[in-house]
Amino acid sequence: MYVAVKGGEKAIEAAHALMDAKRRGNPEIPEISVAQIMEQMRLAVDRVMAEGSLYDPELAALAIKQACGDLVEAVFLVRAYRTTLPRFGFSSPVNTDRMQVSRRVSAIFKDLPGGQMLGPTFDYTHRLLNFDLMKTQTAPPSPSFGAQPEDMPPEPLCRASSLLEQNGLMESEPDGPDQPVGDLTREPFGMPAARDIRLQNLARGDEGFLLAMAYSYQRGFGTDKHPFVGEIRMGTVAVEITPEELGFPIVIGDIVITECTMVNAHAGDGTAPPRFVKGYGLTFGCCERKAMSMSMVDRAMRWSELGGEPLYPVQDHEFVLRHSDNVEASGFVQHLKLPHYVDFQSEMAGMRQMRNHFSSKTTEDRHHGNDKPS
Repeated sequence: MYVAVKGGEKAIEAAHALMDAKRRGNPEIPEISVAQIMEQMRLAVDRVMAEGSLYDPELAALAIKQACGDLVEAVFLVRAYRTTLPRFGFSSPVNTDRMQVSRRVSAIFKDLPGGQMLGPTFDYTHRLLNFDLMKTQTAPPSPSFGAQPEDMPPEPLCRASSLLEQNGLMESEPDGPDQPVGDLTREPFGMPAARDIRLQNLARGDEGFLLAMAYSYQRGFGTDKHPFVGEIRMGTVAVEITPEELGFPIVIGDIVITECTMVNAHAGDGTAPPRFVKGYGLTFGCCERKAMSMSMVDRAMRWSELGGEPLYPVQDHEFVLRHSDNVEASGFVQHLKLPHYVDFQSEMAGMRQMRNHFSSKTTEDRHHGNDKPS
């Protein structure tokens, strides 16, 4: 047994060495740096921060490098590191009304007060490969995805949904800061989950899974009403904490976030008049597709408070929330490639027993069949 363990350790060390060599690639090509990943692969960095639940571009870039570009593995690394960090306080809810906006679009109002701000987006590109990028270019630093001073509007931009609220066409929601908020990273959540827990889960959820759920929602598995993008905002918000020794909030830094509000028509449930209702999504960084998917899934999962019934997978809290976490899903799937020798021997013994029973029964049936008169 000792020899087997020793041999296994050597094999694992060799596998790690091979992984290091694969990560480095051709040594004649300059090694990619964490700073390059952080600056030039920012969308990948933002996704890892969002699903890893840790806002730190440098650590996310390091995780991407360590994982050879496997973003799910990078999320796993960030989550694992996050568990080692001390928790010394809670930030105040970020005020997205005061966001320093670098992108802001609405699909429901053409003449939106403050205007549409296209910002950085792939929306209007031709999706053709740009072979100029094959060349190494030296260029002055470009603006980051956060808002730059020249981009910032002089006053906070009103929300598109507020225009509907002013006309009594949009549902009103209670103020968030006064509501108690759960923390799914510290306490396991039950079913049905409250909306604060659902939103936390979706914010950490796998983008591909949420995209598929949102797509099912659009195709009719969740609603018969077409969803509309009320507003998408991307920009910088201040993070504040209130130290006990001070008793008032102080700003400890700025982060880039993406926020999306989806709007759906709702016929009412007999206790409230017909109105528009919202789905909400918010993520770290520039993760627009994720925020849109999250807001659609959030709307679909609000069936109970809107007087409906769960008819489709996207409305099923248990199905969506228990399967959206890519770290948990990846671990559960990938553990299958680890040794299962004992388990499989048990399965194989059971299979032999079933085959013997089947063979005996078949022989007996044939015997009885031959005894029957023709």
